[in-house]
Amino acid sequence: MADLFSSPSFEPLAARMRPRNLSDYLGQDHILAPGKALRTALEEGMPHSMVLWGPPGVGKTTLARMIAELCDANFEVLSAVMAGVKDIRAAVDRAKMAQAQSNRKTLLFVDEVHRFNKAQQDAFLPYVEDGTVIFIGATTENPSFELNNALLSRVRVYVLRSLDEDSIVGLLKRALTEPEKGYGKRHIQIADEMLANIARAADGDARRSLNLLEIAVDLGEQQGDQTTITDATLQEVLQESTRRFDKGGDVFYEQISALHKAVRGSSPDAALYWCMRMLDGGCDPIYIARRVLRMASEDIGNADPRALDIALSAWQTFERLGSPEGELAIAQAVVYLASAAKSNAVYQAYNLVKAEVKSGLSYEVPNHLRNAPTQLMKDMDYGMEYRYAHNEPNGYAAGENYMPEELHNEQYYFPVERGLESKIKQKLDYLRELDKSSDQKRYK
Repeated sequence: MADLFSSPSFEPLAARMRPRNLSDYLGQDHILAPGKALRTALEEGMPHSMVLWGPPGVGKTTLARMIAELCDANFEVLSAVMAGVKDIRAAVDRAKMAQAQSNRKTLLFVDEVHRFNKAQQDAFLPYVEDGTVIFIGATTENPSFELNNALLSRVRVYVLRSLDEDSIVGLLKRALTEPEKGYGKRHIQIADEMLANIARAADGDARRSLNLLEIAVDLGEQQGDQTTITDATLQEVLQESTRRFDKGGDVFYEQISALHKAVRGSSPDAALYWCMRMLDGGCDPIYIARRVLRMASEDIGNADPRALDIALSAWQTFERLGSPEGELAIAQAVVYLASAAKSNAVYQAYNLVKAEVKSGLSYEVPNHLRNAPTQLMKDMDYGMEYRYAHNEPNGYAAGENYMPEELHNEQYYFPVERGLESKIKQKLDYLRELDKSSDQKRYK
């Protein structure tokens, strides 16, 4: 079998430093530590079809290559970005041939498998089912949303986690001392603090950290056989580095979820942090402004109606100032919303009434609430017995019903005792008491 890890000298550092065995594999102890089910299966040469789900640069492709090496299997690679059903069938044909000629397994690795459509995913099913291939898919997206249930039911999903800073620093140091694959034969001068800065900028991505180190070495100051990486050089390398942020992907939705929950949970510091993480990662500020406006309505509501105005003003301010100046107004709105009194009473009432209306029952408007612009309508008692609230004591027609008769006693809006809504609750409780008193007088 050809060495899957052979790498010519012109390959990028990240490719050269790809680990060859499980003992060199970085992180993922939760699934690969000695005694774990996956580790045991691989060491016994009994792999199974799986999906590896995790952010970029955590070793999904590397692990797939290792599995093929450990199990002495042919390694077929498909990229969902480039491949189609025809390529899938060709790979399967090669797997069948290998099985027939040498009784050798084939590991079919599909990178970015979430990009395949349903028909393409379905094309794998019979061959995964009958064992023609050991299927390994790699994805940065949540498989439960992106993969067919039929495919998911035939594989096991493993979650690969971002690498911690210490692990990445260790990887960088290994790259500097490895004589064959790394820079061990060169004299590279770089401070430990700089390695920590690279690890921090890599944001859990091993491949990114090695790419940053390689660029820094290429730009370093050459003095004889020594390369020195200065603070200025490293700053130049890291200047364009951004935190992990995948527009439209899982990280995107995880961060907007964290922002929303921090606002709802009245944590201005956390809310501001997630807001800035998204902006730093390249999120459209208008998207955040739109979501903030929604938060003002959903989570603050009538507990502090000013929140809606402040959120809308922040959006308008950004549109006038642009980026980055206008981002401060969005941050101001985020902090205000997180600090404001909270109520989802209107949101709850909205959903209750929406469900009531969609139930399919169309109740008629009571006669006394109907206008009567014609004599015919008056003859039909439209508007009859309607009580004009302004002519009633305190401007309130106690006991009057404004609901369909079938829903006369229904209540959907339950104000909370927080912020301004506590005052609203007091008033509505008082009016309901007036209604009860009026009903009691009416039916005595």
